[in-house]
Amino acid sequence: MTSKSNSLNATMRKFGAPQTIIRQYQYWSVMLRPAQATLGALVLAAHEPVEAFSQLSPESFTELHSITGQIESALTKAFQYDKINYLMLMMVDPDVHFHVIPRYAQPKPFAGMEFIDAGWPAMPNLGQVNTTDAAINQRIMNHLQSCWS
Repeated sequence: MTSKSNSLNATMRKFGAPQTIIRQYQYWSVMLRPAQATLGALVLAAHEPVEAFSQLSPESFTELHSITGQIESALTKAFQYDKINYLMLMMVDPDVHFHVIPRYAQPKPFAGMEFIDAGWPAMPNLGQVNTTDAAINQRIMNHLQSCWS
């Protein structure tokens, strides 16, 4: 496992790392997406200094397989999502990363709030976010960490 400070790229920092890191692996970090488009929205960022998915090492791809299973298991246990979307947009932030968006047919209650999936059942609406603060985001992170296998 690499240290958090050694593996932070600009994209990870933009999404609040190291404070938003839920789980760190050798080649990837799972972070809470500060702008919660849906409850439990994450960013899965590669540590390797590449700007194309095809440039990742075979080891990174192998680890990605394991991590996606753990993400889906934790999100299911934590929030019982209906569908999950992995978006690799990389239009503004060039480092390889996915936005992991759990999808919900109905509003989801958590921490005294009601989280809406504004895009359901179509594409996720990343411009419409559920307004949270640092305390709520920390509660989401803590809950996800407690559900991680």
